[in-house]
Parts: sequence; C-alpha cells; structure tokens
Amino acid sequence: MSRPIFTLAEGQPIPDPSVSTTIPVFGNGGLTNLGDTLLLETLARFNRERVPERVVHAKAAGAWGEFQITNDISHLTSARFLNGVGKKTPVLFRLSTTGGEKGSADTVRDVRGFSVKFFTEEGNHDIVGNHLPVFFVRDPVRFPSLNRSHKKHPATNRPDWTMFWDFHVNQQESVHTLMHLFGSRGIPESISNVPGHGVHTFKLTTPDGDFRYCKFHFRPVQSFEHLSGNEATRMAGVDPDFHNLGLWNAIESGRYPVWKLCIQVMEPSQAESYGPALFDITKVWPHKDFPLIEVGKMTLNKNPENYFAEIEQAAFSPSNMVPGIAMTPDPMLQARMFAYPDAQRYRLGANYAQLPPNRPICPVYAPYERDGAGTTTRNYGGDPNYVRSSLTPGVQSNRIKEVRHTEQLRSGGALGLNEIPVTDEDFVQPRELWRRVFDEAERRRWVGNISGTLEEIPDALRAKVIAMFNKVDPKIGQMIVSKLGGNAQL
Repeated sequence: MSRPIFTLAEGQPIPDPSVSTTIPVFGNGGLTNLGDTLLLETLARFNRERVPERVVHAKAAGAWGEFQITNDISHLTSARFLNGVGKKTPVLFRLSTTGGEKGSADTVRDVRGFSVKFFTEEGNHDIVGNHLPVFFVRDPVRFPSLNRSHKKHPATNRPDWTMFWDFHVNQQESVHTLMHLFGSRGIPESISNVPGHGVHTFKLTTPDGDFRYCKFHFRPVQSFEHLSGNEATRMAGVDPDFHNLGLWNAIESGRYPVWKLCIQVMEPSQAESYGPALFDITKVWPHKDFPLIEVGKMTLNKNPENYFAEIEQAAFSPSNMVPGIAMTPDPMLQARMFAYPDAQRYRLGANYAQLPPNRPICPVYAPYERDGAGTTTRNYGGDPNYVRSSLTPGVQSNRIKEVRHTEQLRSGGALGLNEIPVTDEDFVQPRELWRRVFDEAERRRWVGNISGTLEEIPDALRAKVIAMFNKVDPKIGQMIVSKLGGNAQL
C-alpha cells in the first residue's frame, strides 16, 4: 500500500508541510511572501480550528456502543427501537461535568450530564439527562442564572461559594438536588459506574391513542463507587483527565461498561391524584410506587478515532424524539427542546445534523431545510424548497400522528407569571433521603462536604444556608455548626 502524499486542503501536492517559502537574509532570517499558499492556509486554518465551547457541559468523555432490548415493551410504546427482544441499535454516549471549562478537571463535585443518542430506523432519539435523578430549578428562566452562579465570579475569575449559596438560598426548590450533590454521588469514581436519569417526564404512546407517563433511567451494571473530596482534589492535580482516561482504557482493554435502561411508568389515571411531582424535576417518583421496568442494556464498545470529530461535534437535544415517545407539559423540558438545538446551531452551524456523530442512519428528506454553511449532503438537488409542493416526491407520515396527545388544561388556567412557590412539599423528599436513604457514615460525609464550602462565605449567608437545611432536618444544622466549630458565627 502506497503512503499518502502531503497536500493542501483542496488536494494540491506539496513538497514539505514543515517548511515555508522565504527569501533568506543574514543571521538565518527570512522574508515570507503572500505567494506561499501552504503558510497562509496553515495559519488561517489554525486560527479557526476550534468551535465555540459549550457554555455548560464543556468537559466530557464519550464513546460508541450499542443498545439491545432485553424486555419487549411494545404494549407501552410503538417506538421501534424499544420493541423486539434482541433488537440492537447503535448509540453514541457522552458524559460531562456541567460548570467547568473544557480544560477543567474531571473530578470536581458537579452534576454530570448523561447523554445517549440512539440511531434508530425512524431517526435519532436522544436521552439527555443527568447522573442525579432531580434538578435544581423547575422554571426554565432561572436556568442561565443557576449556571452563572456555579461558574467563575465576574471580578475574580474563580469559583465563588458566596455566589453559589446566594443563588440557592433564594431558590430553595434546589434543596433536593443539593442533598444528592454533596453526598457520595457528587464525585463518581469512574464513568463506568455513573447512573443516568432522563429527569423529565415523557409520554410513551401507542397507535391506538393510549399513552402512559414515563421516566428513563440508566443503571450501571458495575457497582457505584465514589471519590472522597481529598481524593478528588489530589486527582485533579495528578490527572485532571482521570475519568476520560478511565473510560478509554476500559473500552480499549475489553472491559466494556454496561448500563441497564429502565423505565418508570405512570398511568394517566394515577397522574390525576399524584400531585406536583408529575412534571416537577426537583422531585422523583418513588420506586416503591413506580418500580423500575428493565427494557434493555447499553454497552460501550468502541472508542472514538478522533475526539473532536466524533465527541466534540456531537449534538444532543431532548427534542430528538421518535414516534412512540412524546413531550409533556414540563416547562423545563419544553425550554430545553429549544435551547439545546439552538446552542448547536450557534456552536456548530445550521447543518450540525449532517456531521458524522449526528447524522441519522435512516433516510432524511427535508428539502425546506437546506443551504447554509457546512452543507455536506446532496442538498436535495432541484427539489423545490417550500412546503406543500406538488413537485416533490415526499409523502406524509402517519406514524407521527399518534404522539399528538395533549393534557387537558385545568379549569381556570391563565397565561401569566405563575410561579410555583416553595412549600414544605419541596423538603419532604430531601427529608426522606436524609433520614431513610443516607446511613450515618453518609450523613457525616455530606456534612463534611457542605461545611468546606461555608467557611469563607459571609456570616449572614451562612446562617441562611443552615436555616435552609434545617427545614430538611434540624440535625443537619446542628452537625454543620459542630463541624465548622469557631467559624460558625451565627
């Protein structure tokens, strides 16, 4: 096999890509010239070889794999990639920290984004969730502020616990997620044992018009392990890409990570009396009321050959839904269905869906979405680019009609600033987590993790933080004060 010849971007051969054309002068100097296409192309291309960094979820690892059905649920949904025991679907996986920049450490205490793209015969379906089952806020207009409070201070350009806690004591619906975040799950030991949750409520639909509410969960086959705060800090200095390397090595050595995909299902009749947790992502559906139903398993078995091309350019969105799965009146879900594709249009361009990690394996016919920078397909030739044309060969799908269910609006509903107030209901599940799920060792770890973030914040703010957690359980405040010792000036 002959070796490839070095060329310019458009194929013209070049003698040596490591030497520019110059006019030599004394002292080993030289004058470059505008006729050196190699030099100009190299420098101009270098200035443009990065795309804008994701504003959140910038630091990530990813891999390819497959999903295989182990339990047919065709009676619940007509989504074809979930029907038929043994059926396999290719997947692309990405796990990220949320707040840090692309060069930040893997082992920070942070919510991990857990994203999976299923390349199905009816288009791509994405589950874009987190490694915690709940989220900080339920009103989407607060989402940008949440993330800004977790990022660097505008003046000091470093993470700031005062900003962090000032945001959360004024948005106390976040207390449930904070309970999870500062527990052991806040810093996973490896990517292979990280759980994943779709977080939102979706609908499973069938052709006869029936639907059920549903939540998606990925359960790692490997047991969950965590890093202590001290171990995580040490590893951030020793190897800030610790989790990335761990995933790569696991796949490279044949120790393929495996997750079971499970669902929780709620009948519409149950939803009528279930209460505020139906569409509120600050709350969970208790497993005792809605047990997990195994659907299949996801196995990661192929590392990317080029990280930038396959993982950095990967684009996920909860708006990518195939027939048989549908949205619900979850305000955060609806906002993300806009925000995520919009972020990719900004970051990668309008044709991001044509890039290899996002390109569907099924035929795509959307002649009214064409042109723009980065077009890599045939661009639909001479087919008209407007809707309802009698000149195009396209036909309508009857499959999509089955997902157009809408919940009946409650009487008296009106458009307006309908804030959901924080009540004791928001502290019930965090209280259960503290009292019934955490053992004594986990409670001590949790208090230790929280206390370190409170040492240097203003006294008045520290008092508000402690007061917030006292609503979960008064013992929490007592333990924090005891842990802080003389620093707890309340």
